[in-house]
Amino acid sequence: MFSCKTIAFIYLSESSSQFCHNVPIFLFHSVPFLSLGALNFWSVNVHQRKFQNLLKGTQIVKQKKASIVDILKQSNSILPHVVLASTIMALVYPPSFTWFTSRYYAPALGFLMFAVGVNSSEKDFIEAFKRPDAIFTGYVGQFVVKPLLGYIFGIIAVTVFGLPTPLGAGIMLVSCVSGAQLSNYATFLTDPPLAPLSIVMTSLSTATAVFVTPMLSLLLIGKRLPVDVVGMVSSILQIVIAPITAGLLLNRLFPRLCEAMRPFLPPLSVLDTACCVGAPLAININSVLSPFGLTVSLLIVAFHLSAFIAGYFLSGSLFHKAPDVKALQRTLSFETGMQSSLLALALANRFFQDPLVSVPPAISTVIMSLMGFALVMIWAKKKE
Repeated sequence: MFSCKTIAFIYLSESSSQFCHNVPIFLFHSVPFLSLGALNFWSVNVHQRKFQNLLKGTQIVKQKKASIVDILKQSNSILPHVVLASTIMALVYPPSFTWFTSRYYAPALGFLMFAVGVNSSEKDFIEAFKRPDAIFTGYVGQFVVKPLLGYIFGIIAVTVFGLPTPLGAGIMLVSCVSGAQLSNYATFLTDPPLAPLSIVMTSLSTATAVFVTPMLSLLLIGKRLPVDVVGMVSSILQIVIAPITAGLLLNRLFPRLCEAMRPFLPPLSVLDTACCVGAPLAININSVLSPFGLTVSLLIVAFHLSAFIAGYFLSGSLFHKAPDVKALQRTLSFETGMQSSLLALALANRFFQDPLVSVPPAISTVIMSLMGFALVMIWAKKKE
């Protein structure tokens, strides 16, 4: 028989499971007290181990779900790479994007605005209107600084590089149009709180473009372009107002539904943006690969780079005392450096007989997107 000390030593052993596996089963029958206590303890221990394993399994499943959600949310980080890949694909195999015709542009850009609306609230837009100085600065960058740069590079194209006059006119035309909706999405990726401010700036420039763009084109190019006012207003409603309003209402009325949707919006937005970049390049591939394509591409790069830099430092000098000056600089840089090249392309095709005028807008669509989202990647990494 075992003494009380032996029984206590066995019962208080650090690992009861080892005791149950190592001690012969007849020992439990020979010691009634030990048999009852050890068997009960062994039974509890088995259930405890099963419960712990169940908890571990649940934690692993939750970790897997969380990791999948994180991957979906971080899809925006690969956007510059996807834009570059779509550019290369459009150059190598244009039919991969030619199916994405101009009739898809409005709903595609509208989806990006819907994603911004789902991730915003009406308070954000109210706060945006409380910054009229920033809105005015963005407007000046859009319709004063950028047209001036466009005129300079248009003159350089003709006088320095000896390019045909229609190509210089195409560069100037690019600088006369309103801001691009992609600038709103770029701001949303780098500084989400300022996305509503960017949207207000772009909407204002788009709404007044029906008057400003024809006047600028007359001043810089010498030709007055009859812009379709009804079509422009309809475009604003379809691409900006309606999708953002729908996103805001959905976020207000059905917050749980929006919470479930949010992880899937970034990857869909990445694919959407890739189509918006690759399609214009694929459709206008002949113009891009024309004999003047390389020289015009370099001039367009210089034009956009100058516009990005001008917007960044202009806002930095005016709002250097603002607490969010860096975020404001990035926002106004996107607003000044990115414009609606698709509108310029449509105007060139419709109102100019020479097809060379459409070459700079077609190249600008791609260059602007590549440079804008490259800045998104650089500034996002710096913030981290």
